[in-house]
Amino acid sequence: MKRPFPFRKIPWSTLPLIAITILPSVALGQKSSTHNPTWWDKYQYIASNGPTSGGAPTSSVSFGANVDLSNECGPQSETFIALNSARPKILAAGSNEIFRLPMRGYFSSNGGTNWGGVDLPLPPAKGSNGIDFGSDPTLAFDTRGNLFYGYIVVFFGNGAGVNGSEMAVARSTDGGQSYPAVTFFSFESGSNHFNDKPMITTDTNSNSRLRDSIYVAWDAAAGGSTGGGIRVGSSSDRGATFTITRADDPSGPGKSIGASPTVGPNGELYVAWNDYAANNISFNRSFDGGATWGLQNVISAKSIPFDIGIPAESFRRALVYPALDVDRSNGPHRGRLYCSWMDQTAAGTTDIYLSFSDDNGADWSARTTVADQLALPVDRFNHSMSVDPVTGDVNLSFYDTRNDTTGSRYMTDIYFAQSTNGGASWSSPNTRVTTVSSNEHDCGGLFPCPGINYGNQQGDYEGLVSYGGVSYPIWTDSRRQLESIPGCYNNLAMEEVFAEKLK
Repeated sequence: MKRPFPFRKIPWSTLPLIAITILPSVALGQKSSTHNPTWWDKYQYIASNGPTSGGAPTSSVSFGANVDLSNECGPQSETFIALNSARPKILAAGSNEIFRLPMRGYFSSNGGTNWGGVDLPLPPAKGSNGIDFGSDPTLAFDTRGNLFYGYIVVFFGNGAGVNGSEMAVARSTDGGQSYPAVTFFSFESGSNHFNDKPMITTDTNSNSRLRDSIYVAWDAAAGGSTGGGIRVGSSSDRGATFTITRADDPSGPGKSIGASPTVGPNGELYVAWNDYAANNISFNRSFDGGATWGLQNVISAKSIPFDIGIPAESFRRALVYPALDVDRSNGPHRGRLYCSWMDQTAAGTTDIYLSFSDDNGADWSARTTVADQLALPVDRFNHSMSVDPVTGDVNLSFYDTRNDTTGSRYMTDIYFAQSTNGGASWSSPNTRVTTVSSNEHDCGGLFPCPGINYGNQQGDYEGLVSYGGVSYPIWTDSRRQLESIPGCYNNLAMEEVFAEKLK
């Protein structure tokens, strides 16, 4: 195999997201010592092999209650899902492609029973940047039915390494079947900050003066520079232009990742993120659409600064990031903010924790666990949260290893937890979503498994959206990892995107 292009433009010392250990698309028998973003494995594969063909429209296939949205060659990862509240049966989703250049979009007009798939646009080359690719999907609808799909674009040239990154927000007016308009902005050269992990939200509140504003938050990885930090782009013209501000302390070290924005019932803009320098989940708020920000606040301290190695993630590491949402219902907890995140337990496993605030984020409750507490050791990771804007229910989905009775914690399933009383208690037992467990560590005693893209695996996050008492978790799993598909890489489907409708 030809060696990847050298990574010359971004110094290792400034980007903790990038591992020094090089992981090919099918892993070697060695673990990474730090966190690899999914775009890094995509970069390595494309640099070594060139992008695979594909991109044609696809249709989903059902596996019992679970639906394979992607149903195509190669691995996908890092899923996200959104719902059109004006027409709740219209859903849209997205995922990374690892062996191909563009992002993948998915759409459903019948409440998730069937899905189609399309590719997202990429910009032309910038100077010596001969190739670019997309990563890190995030989606949101506004009240007019416009759909916005955010992602990063990573640029690299022939032999020149990674030369830069920029933000992208594509707009669809047909529920994600096509994306004719896209705005590319906030380009950073390879020697500057790296744009990473965007999350998007819209103001869908009828009594907000900023209704239908779009907000996208991301971290500009800086590793000590005060010019990085948490950035928020605000748009009032349906994503045509964005005004960018910084939500974290501008005099701080800028060592943050995983920004999660949400909008309160009166148009309040909130953002939470992982401050891995201070080792806490941090928060800030804006009452003028992101033009100005208050003082950075702390939701909770934590044990894991950045990421952690867990058995189910045999080569990657599980990333610590928050999920932030707010109750926009007319129920008793209207306006309550909820924040969830992963942290290490006293037993050395990982679990999902949650805090809430009733004063716009000034004060936060003590953290509590949301998943079933079991006698056997269990890891939970890659969670997502959605507060139902109709019922006020707080819903979470996450990977869970409870069904691995061997104690190895290799087998994973997606589980779902719900609170109907403002986070005071949670449904128990949690609902198992996946109909088949996945083993991302080995398969049938083989290690490494030829059907797993170990440098990528599930990625850093999955998705969930809830509305009117119905929830739609979306995730990737490897149940089809050894299924032979003619024309696919090694004839294998590898990691596929799945979703389910929960009532």
